[in-house]
Amino acid sequence: MKFNLNKKGGVKVHFVPKGESIDSPVFVWAKEHEKFEGKGGQLVYFPKVEGEAEILLGVGDVEELSLYDLRAWAKKLAKLLQSKGETEVELSLIDLKVCNRKVLMAIYEGFRQVEYRFLKKEEEVPAEITVNYTAFKGPEEKLMEGLNRIQGQLDGVFFARDLVNETSNVIYPETLAQKAVENLSEVGVNVTVYDKKQIEEMGMEAFLSVGKGSDNEPRFIVMEYKGNPDSKEVTGLVGKGLTYDSGGYSIKTPGGMVTMHCDMGGAGTVIGTMYALGKTKAKANVTAVVAACENLISGHAYKTGDIISSLSGKTIEVVNTDAEGRITLADAMYYITNELKVDRVIDLATLTGAVLSALGEEYTGALTNNQEFFDNFQKAADLAGEKVWQLPNDEAFKRGYKSKVADFKNSGGRNAGTITAGQFVGEFVANDIPWIHLDIAGTAYLSKENAYLPELATGVHVKALYNLVAPMDEC
Repeated sequence: MKFNLNKKGGVKVHFVPKGESIDSPVFVWAKEHEKFEGKGGQLVYFPKVEGEAEILLGVGDVEELSLYDLRAWAKKLAKLLQSKGETEVELSLIDLKVCNRKVLMAIYEGFRQVEYRFLKKEEEVPAEITVNYTAFKGPEEKLMEGLNRIQGQLDGVFFARDLVNETSNVIYPETLAQKAVENLSEVGVNVTVYDKKQIEEMGMEAFLSVGKGSDNEPRFIVMEYKGNPDSKEVTGLVGKGLTYDSGGYSIKTPGGMVTMHCDMGGAGTVIGTMYALGKTKAKANVTAVVAACENLISGHAYKTGDIISSLSGKTIEVVNTDAEGRITLADAMYYITNELKVDRVIDLATLTGAVLSALGEEYTGALTNNQEFFDNFQKAADLAGEKVWQLPNDEAFKRGYKSKVADFKNSGGRNAGTITAGQFVGEFVANDIPWIHLDIAGTAYLSKENAYLPELATGVHVKALYNLVAPMDEC
């Protein structure tokens, strides 16, 4: 997509609020023949024999308009243009009562979302669209800042999607680490990769136990971005990195295993976030870690009933080998908070099926030990159009994963499964630093297209994390 500021030409789009009219024969015709009322997302395409076609786009009640709506409608508009074979469009914005820079970013994202494809077969690719965009108002310098910001964020989102969509014969611990090194090094992110022997020397018994059944050896990936020398604060990110999950001896059903290459959705997000930060030279300091491995069955695999230690020294009774992600996160979380000494930390994981039962594919489930930290993240997620729902971090739930023979069991059972899984990870946060847990099992990989998001990998929370660590100036 080509996106030009303050340029004319192409199919002319008229933005029409609900109940209002515009001086155009197209509007008169659409009102009579298409029952066009300016409802949010309502589109009418009007071709012309000579000159450019025109489109009416309803924006509903302007007072209730959201950036989420704009993203979805812009994507819908782009799809309409593609279906009509149009390659250039002119957008002259009206006053939508929203920050003009944020409007630009939302519309750019909606258009660019239609460009993402991940296919292992031949398919005709629609022609590139040129967008000629004129904002309602605002200094061009500020608008360009917003455009550069969203371009970089989506570069990170698309990179994350590529990693998560790739199947496990392509992406396994070694190749995931290689992808991180190759792509992040180019944008100023320092990447260190530790192999199995080095992980053993570190004392990460919990992480190693999960990966014992696979011939593909684990990798521990550490990524450091130092973009703000004026600040000593470092945000930590931890991404679950199960490049394939069979469930181990607590084996999944055949249907349940088909998409388990996506069980490294958390890793994809943190790697994509680091890429976006480096690409845009964001003013932030972020350290991210991924404990990458495969959970498979063999004579070497860990088993239910095993009692294993961890980097923190706390012991874990394995009651379900398919509750493996939290075990790898235990060592990764302790390492980043104790050894790398970040000031605050967020972990992201496709952790539980329970979060799908509770929140479907609409919302990410979240836990925190620090409300102020979470409130800041919530604002960043709202700006990104990424839905998050906070769950109670009540001490009473912790009884579910207490063990009679070890410090913890790796599963608290079916009841409150998303909460107890998150709390288990929280047991390995060192030094009581501010922590947020994000269960993205429902939002990282979709069964069908949803609003502006595609089917399959979404790259969810790359934008939210970016907004949190590198806040945008007010309009």
